[in-house]
Amino acid sequence: MRLASALLGALILAGGLSAQDQPPPAPPPVQAAAPAATAATAAPDANPFLTKLRSAIDLHLGKPYVWGATGLKSYDCSGFVWRVMTDAGLFVKRTTARKYYMCLPKIDDAAKWQFGTIVFFDDLKHCGIVADKTGFYHAQLSKGTNRSDYRPYWRPKVYGFRGMPAPAGP
Repeated sequence: MRLASALLGALILAGGLSAQDQPPPAPPPVQAAAPAATAATAAPDANPFLTKLRSAIDLHLGKPYVWGATGLKSYDCSGFVWRVMTDAGLFVKRTTARKYYMCLPKIDDAAKWQFGTIVFFDDLKHCGIVADKTGFYHAQLSKGTNRSDYRPYWRPKVYGFRGMPAPAGP
């Protein structure tokens, strides 16, 4: 547990979340470790972060797959996830799908299929962002950045889910 907390802290950069950041006294404090997917059980438009996330995804769809790429013209799977999180205002270190899985917050079963949750596949070799119960967004070798259906190909390859840390500010 300590290692996971330390790794999550290492992932989060200045301007994003920090364990030392204190919320300002006037507005209510923002929970730094609450997954964004569980923080908004309503429609994505009701949550400003999820609205930004949806816009960032839409902006980067249709780009080719290139291993190790983080945009703006091409992406790999974890580079796509990193880019849309960054564009939505969540500043985390660029890393691999495996490290994201190890460091990002666990979520409860109810949040697995909610928009904004990160889904992992193939023994942590691939990741994407949940759209809903039927599909997800990712950078795919054969199709580039796109929305894919879980069935029939991807559903049996699902390894697990993680939430995005809630952004630090409004």
